[in-house]
Amino acid sequence: MTTFLLAAGLIALAEIGDKTQLLSLFLAARYRRPVPILIGILIATLVNHGLASVLGSQVGALFTPDQLRWGVGGLFVLMGAWVLIPDRLDEDPETSPRFGVLGTTLVLFFLAEMGDKTQIATVGLAAQQGQWFAVTCGTTLGMLLANAPVVLLGDRLARRLPLKTIRTMAALSFILLGLGVLMGAAAFSR
Repeated sequence: MTTFLLAAGLIALAEIGDKTQLLSLFLAARYRRPVPILIGILIATLVNHGLASVLGSQVGALFTPDQLRWGVGGLFVLMGAWVLIPDRLDEDPETSPRFGVLGTTLVLFFLAEMGDKTQIATVGLAAQQGQWFAVTCGTTLGMLLANAPVVLLGDRLARRLPLKTIRTMAALSFILLGLGVLMGAAAFSR
């Protein structure tokens, strides 16, 4: 129980202001369907953090920290650019995306968590505590504690702000995060 509560608390705190909160806001604003978004976040986090808990030490052996920084930074910039591209859903947020709101949330959230600080924290906690199941459940709860309010408020915010404004804010945030990571990677490469 201590491992579970420790994991939940640490991840909930680490998630505040994280890119996945921005993604949660963007998804809520775009689709305006909080329930499938929250279910997508739950499933994506369980799978992602479960894998991180069980296989995390092996992932670290595959890539150097420098390679991870370059890859994550590039992905952030690409995600920011992708968010800037308007599509039919912007005009009609009630239209379901190709994979549905749940499937889209699941895939985007899973990918956004790859190499994220909360995923790395999950690996560290599992290695330290030796209780992958408790760590996975705790980090998943922490993720939901941090993102559920954003999804619920994002749905309400979307009714007041134009989606283009929200999309631009989210895209700029991702691009700035990516550039920051890439600048850090460049500094470490020297």
